[in-house]
Amino acid sequence: MTQAPMSLLGLGTDPALMQSLAASGWAVASSDQLNHDLPEDAVLVWAPTPQALTELVQRKGLMASALDSAWLVMTPVQDQATEMQLLDRGVECILAPSDAATLSAQLRHAVLRKRIERAARTAYATDLATGLPHQAQLLEHMTQLLALREREPAPMVLLVLQVDGLAQAAGRLGAESGNVLRRKVAVRLRSGLRASDVVAAIASDSFGVLLGHLENKGDADGVAAKLVRTLQLPFLVAGQTCRVQATVGMALYPDHGKDAETLLKRACAQAGQVAVLGAEGYASNVRRLGGDAANDGAD
Repeated sequence: MTQAPMSLLGLGTDPALMQSLAASGWAVASSDQLNHDLPEDAVLVWAPTPQALTELVQRKGLMASALDSAWLVMTPVQDQATEMQLLDRGVECILAPSDAATLSAQLRHAVLRKRIERAARTAYATDLATGLPHQAQLLEHMTQLLALREREPAPMVLLVLQVDGLAQAAGRLGAESGNVLRRKVAVRLRSGLRASDVVAAIASDSFGVLLGHLENKGDADGVAAKLVRTLQLPFLVAGQTCRVQATVGMALYPDHGKDAETLLKRACAQAGQVAVLGAEGYASNVRRLGGDAANDGAD
């Protein structure tokens, strides 16, 4: 089967150069701005002046885009300090105009390196017990989505569900049964969401749920309630009935923060505060709902 051509977005690049790359098998597009929602395999930037290099360093969304797309900068300017800043922000390599003859090969190699890096990052960031993304993968996805929200404002919500009863089930039924219960919790959460929403395992007893786009901020309350209700139903593990309790913390973009780590810390803190506050039902975006603990399960 013939593979699809690699895609390339040229920012301010010479049309003749882009035509040459198209003749080499690239699917090319040119623009003065990075306004594509879907990442390109590679982005080639022409920076003819020191000011253009500086503006590129300060470009919003560069780091987020460089997580998935291979960014290459072509410039006649030699500025080691600025080059280091660009490399630190995720740019794959910086080329001189004289490198145009080998540009197609260098772009292709950069894309392959990016794919290998992304595959390794995904493998490292996967929770083996549940198959869900790990906390690092959740933060990375949030960072990319937040970069999009800068251009297209819309409510975004992160829920953190702290699930009590998993450790008790593992102690009562064994470690593997505890992992089975975690997987079943993950499946319940995933089944109650849209395909575009993200569920991640952020700790042994906690799950993150990213609602990437909401029409109304208040919709998050309904989603949180729905998820907690799904966990109230008993689980059958190793022939035994197990029940769990869930506390939910919520962080709303942009009200509660504009970066991934701030939002995650807030939602985690709220989920952890529920027992201290002793709140039942719904109050101040902090929830505690659920059934009996796992070690109280009925036969």
